[in-house]
Amino acid sequence: MRISIGVTIDAPRDVVWDAVEPIERHTEWMADAVSITFTSPQHRGVGTRFDCLTQVGPFRTVDKMIITSWEPQRRMGIEHEGVFRGTGQFTLGRRPNGRTRFVWTERLRFPWWLGGPVGALAATPILRRIWRKNLTRLKRLVESGA
Repeated sequence: MRISIGVTIDAPRDVVWDAVEPIERHTEWMADAVSITFTSPQHRGVGTRFDCLTQVGPFRTVDKMIITSWEPQRRMGIEHEGVFRGTGQFTLGRRPNGRTRFVWTERLRFPWWLGGPVGALAATPILRRIWRKNLTRLKRLVESGA
């Protein structure tokens, strides 16, 4: 399954990065992220490991992740190592008038016991809707100066 969604935020890249760089604050704008617990001593940069308790409807799982790329104000990449395997990435691009294009891309493989590719196909529209709302929340958070 591959999902890529984006939003244009009325703020420069450094301001948007300041909102997404602290991984522990992702729960403020990701409705499906219940809590984040670091499992490595570092909390920033490549090699950072964390568990994200994720909930979609009645389904809860701990998503084990590791930061695989970290380019301040440009890109943050992760690898999913838990029940759902794959990669994710946030990219920040410059737009005219000091705005930022924020794009979230995920490539996930569902385990066989959740239907494998068929389960992923069924979940795609649900996850796309949740993540689109998450980006709306991020946009609001950044543009409000919170």
